[in-house]
Amino acid sequence: MEKEAVLKQLRVAKAAHISWVQKAKHLIEGIEIDKSSIPINSTECKFGEWFYSDAQRLNGLRNNSLDCMENIELYHARLHDSYLKIFKLYYLVENKGFFSKLFTGKKKITKESEKLGREYFAELDYISKDLLAEISRLERRVIAIGDEEISKL
Repeated sequence: MEKEAVLKQLRVAKAAHISWVQKAKHLIEGIEIDKSSIPINSTECKFGEWFYSDAQRLNGLRNNSLDCMENIELYHARLHDSYLKIFKLYYLVENKGFFSKLFTGKKKITKESEKLGREYFAELDYISKDLLAEISRLERRVIAIGDEEISKL
């Protein structure tokens, strides 16, 4: 794999994350969005799909400490946990059994729910900034490494 291709994938994943956060913001601002465009599960969003597939090769870079990838994974999981709180405020959740839940229509949002949603989004936004800092750290490491090492991944 070429360095430019790796950087392009990383930047596309980063842009997908930013778009995902923006959609969460739209939700709490009352803008109608398709709930499937903001996956709850951290492995189903575009960033997560990249991170749990192609990005795992970056663990092999000599200048990429495991803590960077672990931090990205941690922040990403926390981000989705935070979003789940927002999602539950805005969408009906019906228990269908011990392990499954069915997410159905939108709820009527009260002033209290709106305020709480904004608080949850502030938490999500804070986590997102930490995640973006770690992604930038990873990007700098990829830039610093030679093409020949990246081609071995």
